[in-house]
Amino acid sequence: MILLNQTDVTPACFILNGIPGLEDMHMWISFPFCSMYVVAIVGNCGLLYLIRYEDSLHRPMYYFLAMLSLTDLVMCSSTTPKDLCIFWFQLKEISFEECLVQMFFIHTFTGMESGVLMLMALDRYVAICYPLRYSTILTNPVIAKVGVATFLRAVFLIIPLVFFTKRLPYCRGNVIHHTYCDQLSVAKLSCGNIKINVIYGLMAAFLIGGFDILCITISYTMILRAVVSLSSAEARRKAFSICTAHICAIVFSYSPAFFCFFFNRFGSHTIPSSCHIIVANIYLLLPPTMNPIVYGVKTKQIRDCVLRILSDSKNTKSYVTYLSGKR
Repeated sequence: MILLNQTDVTPACFILNGIPGLEDMHMWISFPFCSMYVVAIVGNCGLLYLIRYEDSLHRPMYYFLAMLSLTDLVMCSSTTPKDLCIFWFQLKEISFEECLVQMFFIHTFTGMESGVLMLMALDRYVAICYPLRYSTILTNPVIAKVGVATFLRAVFLIIPLVFFTKRLPYCRGNVIHHTYCDQLSVAKLSCGNIKINVIYGLMAAFLIGGFDILCITISYTMILRAVVSLSSAEARRKAFSICTAHICAIVFSYSPAFFCFFFNRFGSHTIPSSCHIIVANIYLLLPPTMNPIVYGVKTKQIRDCVLRILSDSKNTKSYVTYLSGKR
């Protein structure tokens, strides 16, 4: 029997095959992907600019929103540029090391997204249930510490998953039927035992997603109890409106995430893989695209800042035109 070491069965590169069965439509599929990516970049960079330079937005809620925007930027930028290269230029190769790096960034920042949504739920709980102590509980050092802790949690839980994938022997080809290096899609090319990858992947998903969903559920249960106990209908309406944007962000993030999770575990034989891959890409693109729009529309302070900047820009342009006419 010939024994092979790991270097003999580690491919130099993988081939990302895009969306199986829809190769002829790659060009058409690329347009909504590209449009959503542009909106995500512009929207999240705009939010970060506003939060950085507008004094009225220097509050805990907006610091958490800045964390969400940074996470969204990294999350969608981890996959979409490569997706567009596949769709437009047929550049399907990705080196083994680049694949592992992409895998790390995707899973780390999807975990970070979940964690930030959980922190935002706790922020809403403190704002509604303890309004007089809001600024003393959520101080800048506290916000920085919980943000760093959420990031480190994702990093330390995902690093072993990448290591388990790296150690596998690969002898079932190097074609990944996906648009990016999803952990399970890569592991399925291995001829080794991937049970530890599957078990650890489930454990990491429950430690991150399960814990965050539990905290979000408890937070909103307490918020609901506090709001229902208010005597004024106007106060109840205002309290609910404070949470609207965050609830939308939760729906945009967790809905495609649940679909992908249950597909990988239970639906791989009943749902077309092309459907799963499209939803998996939407999972990474929809929250970054929609979060700036939702928060821009639903949050009065952000909306007022945008309108003021647009108004100032319009007035400046009119003044410059007036001066030019005088000359």
